[in-house]
This record gives sequence, structure tokens and C-alpha cells, in this order.
Amino acid sequence: MTVLILTSEADVTADLVVLRLAEDGVPVVRLDPADLTAGAGLSVEYGREAGDGRLSVGGRRVDTAALRSIWVRRPGDAAAHAAHPSAWLTEESAQALYGTLRCSGARWMNHPDAASRARHKPWQLRIAQDSGLAVPTTLITTFPQAAREFVARFPDLVVKPVSGTHPREPARAVPTSRVPPDADFSAVAFGPTLLQRRIAKRADIRLTVVGGELLAARKPADPEGHPDDVDVRFAPSVAPWAPARVPGRVADAVARYMKRAALAYGAFDFAEDADGLWWFLECNQSGQFGFVELDTGQPIAGAIARWLAGAPERPVRDAGGDRLPAP
Repeated sequence: MTVLILTSEADVTADLVVLRLAEDGVPVVRLDPADLTAGAGLSVEYGREAGDGRLSVGGRRVDTAALRSIWVRRPGDAAAHAAHPSAWLTEESAQALYGTLRCSGARWMNHPDAASRARHKPWQLRIAQDSGLAVPTTLITTFPQAAREFVARFPDLVVKPVSGTHPREPARAVPTSRVPPDADFSAVAFGPTLLQRRIAKRADIRLTVVGGELLAARKPADPEGHPDDVDVRFAPSVAPWAPARVPGRVADAVARYMKRAALAYGAFDFAEDADGLWWFLECNQSGQFGFVELDTGQPIAGAIARWLAGAPERPVRDAGGDRLPAP
């Protein structure tokens, strides 16, 4: 059976997994939904037929009934590379592709429904808290007065986007920033603002979860660093990432989070404080891992390849009662 990877052509992170699958002799088809009608196609018939579809990618064909697993890595917008792209064509193509794949019986990393829900930061914070993870006190508001009252209670705050990457071309990462003491919160009324108590961290933690495997990496913070350097992606680096042990309490809570979120893959970010407590910051359901594997030597790509090559599992129900493929 075949592994289908939905991602862009330039995704070097996916390249690592494709290489591992090839080494194990597992058939792989790589498809960027953006290529539909421009080098890629699909066909499915209902009625007399069973409803199994066929995909064509670069002249290669695969039956959706023969798919073992589907990895939704970093796919482009459906039909974005078409000769005459449009919002209507993108919606039509996405409905056709993902609707067909949902009928395949393959298991997902991660299922589109679970992935879509998992992107919501408010939902993440609530699920993390309910799962037993330590969550910094956080406010999301459009009320300036609520922001002023919050900063009165917690004078040392950071501000971060609710949604993540800014949707410009090319996409731009929006850094987490420290709130200055003289901040004017009037602009809060013009858009939701996420304020969070700053954790005085001694290290950043990236915990990559693949199925039941937990691979943690730790990056010490610069003890002489400026307190405004709160975002590890933009702060000066003083040490590489190194393998770390996952505290038992965190491992149990993360397992509960993954089960409730119906995720097979998650990249968790934590801030480790002076007492060694891991504070949950976010979980990216399609987060990068190549930089961690490069520094630590942890076999994350191999773990993903093993999961994708595994046998399908029975569906489970999420916290809301919806039926989703098991992670």
C-alpha cells in the first residue's frame, strides 16, 4: 500500500521522511494540491462503482483504496497553480480532493478536521489546561479596559498573535514580543489581542510527538540575554538544541492532549522556568522538526516514516463526539 504526502515541492522537511520511506521500500506519492489541473488530477465515480478514486501525479496513478496513510504536511491551496486560478476553482478542487480522500480508509497525520480545530490558539490553551499542563495566565480580548486591568494584575506580559503566521506573500512569522510598561491598549479595540504572563525561562523546550513517541529537545536561554528576547526563533542563540527527558507528569498530560485533539503528530513548545516546570505555550499540528533533528540527531523523520508505514487503526471519537480516524 502507498503513503500519500500532501505538501509543496520545496518542503525539505518532507524530503527527510520520503527518504526514510524509500529506504524501507514503502511506496510514496507526493502531491501538492496546488498542482490540481496543472500536472495532477483526480477521478472518482459513485453509483455502480464503489466510490474509490484515482489520483494522477506527474503521470503516476494511484487508487485511493490503496492508500495506507495520508500525511498532511504543508499543502498549497488547491488548484493555485492552475492556468486560470480563482477562489471558486480552489474551493471546487479542495472539495473534490479532500472529499475523495476522506473516503479512502487511510489513516491521517493529521485528519483535516482535527488539524483545523487544533490550529485555534484559544482551543489549544483550554485543552492544555484540561489535560493537566501548566498554562501561563492568558487574556484574549478586544476590550482595552480588560487589557489595562490584566496588566495591572500581571505587569510583566508578552503579546503574541492569536492565529500565528501573517498571511502575506511570502508568509511572515509574527514574533512574540514583550509588552512595554507604558503600552497604550487603545488599539486592542480594533482586533483580538493575546496577552500572556511572561515566563522567566531558563530554557526553551520543543517536544515532538509522533503517535506514541515523545522526542524532546532543550535549548538553554542566555542567562545574560536581554529580557525582551522572549521568542526563541528570533533571540540570539547561545547553544544548540540537545535531547531532553520528558517529566512523567508532562508525558501523561501530553498523551491526554493528543488523544482529545485526535492528533497523530504535534510539535509542542514549552518554556522551562527556574524550578524546572514546563509551561505550555502552543502545539503546532504541522510544526517543523528538521532543525531539531539536525542539532540533536533524534530520529524524528524515522518515527514519522514508521507511523505512516504502519497499519490503519480503528476510528475513535473526539471530545465532542465526532468520529475521526484514530491517530
